[in-house]
Amino acid sequence: MRTGIATVCLSGTLKEKMQACAIAGFDGIEIFEQDLVTSSLSPEDVRKMASDLGLTLDLYQPFRDFDSVSEDLLASNLRRAEAKFKLMSRLGMDTILVCSNVGTATIDDDALRAEQLGRLAALAGDHGVKVAYEALAWGKYVNDYEHAHRLVEAVDHPNLGTCLDSFHILSRDWDTAPIEAFRADKIFFVQVADAPKLSMDVLSWSRHYRVFPGEGQFELAKFMGHVVRAGYTGPVSLEVFNDVFRQSDVERTAVDAMRSLIWLEEQSAKWLDANAALTDGAAGAGSAGAGATGRRRYPMELATLPQVAEPAGFNFAEVKAADTAGLETVLGQLGFEFNGRHRTKDVQLWSMGHARVIINEAAVDAGDSSPAIAALGFDVDSPVIAAARAQQLKAPAVPRKSQANEEVFQGFAAPDSTEIFLCQGSPDGTAAWTREFGEGLEVPAAGSRNAVIDHVNLAQPWQHFDEAVLFYTSALALEPQPFAEVPSPSGLVRSQVMLTADRAVRLVLNLAPVIQQDGAEAGTAHRKTYQEHIAFAVDDLVETARAARDRGLDFLRIPANYYEDLDARFDLDPAFLATLRDLNLLYDRDADGEFLHFYTATVGSVFFEMVERRGGYDGYGAPNAPVRHAVQYDHLHQLSRST
Repeated sequence: MRTGIATVCLSGTLKEKMQACAIAGFDGIEIFEQDLVTSSLSPEDVRKMASDLGLTLDLYQPFRDFDSVSEDLLASNLRRAEAKFKLMSRLGMDTILVCSNVGTATIDDDALRAEQLGRLAALAGDHGVKVAYEALAWGKYVNDYEHAHRLVEAVDHPNLGTCLDSFHILSRDWDTAPIEAFRADKIFFVQVADAPKLSMDVLSWSRHYRVFPGEGQFELAKFMGHVVRAGYTGPVSLEVFNDVFRQSDVERTAVDAMRSLIWLEEQSAKWLDANAALTDGAAGAGSAGAGATGRRRYPMELATLPQVAEPAGFNFAEVKAADTAGLETVLGQLGFEFNGRHRTKDVQLWSMGHARVIINEAAVDAGDSSPAIAALGFDVDSPVIAAARAQQLKAPAVPRKSQANEEVFQGFAAPDSTEIFLCQGSPDGTAAWTREFGEGLEVPAAGSRNAVIDHVNLAQPWQHFDEAVLFYTSALALEPQPFAEVPSPSGLVRSQVMLTADRAVRLVLNLAPVIQQDGAEAGTAHRKTYQEHIAFAVDDLVETARAARDRGLDFLRIPANYYEDLDARFDLDPAFLATLRDLNLLYDRDADGEFLHFYTATVGSVFFEMVERRGGYDGYGAPNAPVRHAVQYDHLHQLSRST
C-alpha cells in the first residue's frame, strides 16, 4: 500500500513538514495550497527537495467552488484552474483535488455540472493533469460520493475521476459497498481520516475533530476493504484537520500518522479475509484469484504485522523517585512485603500476592524528581514477537541493561514516555525475574495470595491523548471503550478505558485539565492537578482496609456528605454504611454486582487504590470519581498554601 499524508495535517513550515514525512517513512505527500503559498521555497525548490527526500508529490489541493455556476463565473474559474495547472507543472505534480461547490454554486443542474466538469477535464488534459472530483459532505448540491461518481461517469473523460474521502462518506453514514462497483481507473485518489462520533454540524466536525485512523470510531477497515476490492492501486493518504495535531511536534505527529496507516493496512487485510466469503462466488473488479494461502489477491497488496495475542495480565508496575521513603511507607501500610533490592540495579521489589511493584531508585530528571509511574510490565506469549510488532509500528525501543543470568526485557516507550515491557507470562502468574531479588519470592504473602493489579490509571498530555489510544490499540491489542467525561474542580476529565477481552488488563487513560497556579507561589506553577494511580484487587477490602488503618495508612479522607448521598441512593444496611464511613471506603453498585474501593493519599504524582469486585461488576466506581477529584484538589491547594 502506498502511503501519503496531506501537509495540512502537520504543524510547521512546508520544509519542516516534508522532512518530518520523510523521517516517518511516508511514500508521498499532498501539497496543501496554503502551505505552498506561505512558503519561501519556490515550486522548483519543493520539487527538488521532495526528490532528495524520496517523496512523491501526489496531489495538489484544494481547488474550490468550480461547478454549478454561471457562464461568466465559469470563465473565471477556468482561468484560475489553468494557472494552477501551470504551477503543478513546475512542481512536477499531475493530480489536483477539486471539491464540490460550497460557496458560489447557484444552479442545481447535473447536466450543467457535467458539461462544466468536462470543460475542466479537457483543459487539464492539455496540461497533463488529472482532476480528482470530491463530494464534500456539506456541498451545496453535491454532497454524496455516488453523486460525484455519476457526474464523473457522465463526463467520461480520461482526465476526470473521483476522490474518495472517508470522512465525507462516513460522517454522513453513506453505505461504502457501492464503491466496489466503481471502475478502478476512475478512482483517482483516496483520502482517509477517522473521527469520534459527535453530534454537531459536519463542517465544524470536519475542521476540528478529525483524527488519524484508529483514534476515532469510523469503520475505516470496511471502507478500505471496498476500495481494495474495486481494484484501486493509488496512494492511501491522510487528510486530517485537527487543532491539536497542528500545534504538536511535527516529527512526532508524522510518526503517529504513519503508525495509523500501518495499523489501517493490517486491519483492512483482516477485514478482507473475514469477509472473503461474501465475494467467493463472483469475480470482483480487482480480483486475481486466490493465492497459495487462500487469501484472495487484489492489485493493492496489503501488508500485515507479526500477530500477537492480547496481554494475559500485568506483570509489574514501576514507580520512580529520587526519595523513595514515602512510597515504601505507603506500600508497607497497605500490606505489601518488601522482597529486597536487585542484585545489580538500584531497584526494590514489593509484592502482595501476584501484584508486584518495583521502586526505581535510579537518578531521575532534576526537574521532576517526585514519585511517578515510570513503567508497566505485561505478560505476553512471545515478548520477542510482540516487540517486533511494536517496532514496526514505530514504537521507540527502551532496552534495559542486563547482566548474565538476568531476565532480558523487551521494551518500548509509550506516547507519554511510560516505558512498556513485555514479559514472558506463566500459567500460575509467577515471574522468573523476581529470583534476581533473592530466594523464595514466588511464595505469596499470607492473607494476600489473590492480590493482583486490577488497573492502572495514566494521565496523558493533551497533545498525545489520541496518539496514546492508537498506540495501545495497535501495539498491545487493547480494545478502546467509549470514552467518558468526569467533572473535577478544575474542569472535565476525559477518560478512555483500554482493556483485554477477559479484563485481565485494564488501562485507563485520562486527558486531564492542568491548573495554572500563581507563579508567585514557590514551585507551584504548572503543577499537575490530576495524578496517576495503580489499583490492586483483593478478596476482602474491609479486612484489607482495617489492617492498613492499624498500620497507620493515610487514607484519602471522604466527606460525610458522600455517605449521606450513598445511603439515599442505595438504602444500605446501617452497619455496612457505618463500616464504609469509618474506613473511608467508597461504594458503587449496578445490575451485575458491587464495587468497594479506597484510595491512599498522594505521594508525588502517585497514589494507590485498593478494590474489591463483587459479582460481575465491570466498572471503576465512576460515580465516585468526582469525590476523589475534589478531595485531591483540596489537598493539592493546601500543600500549595503551605509551601
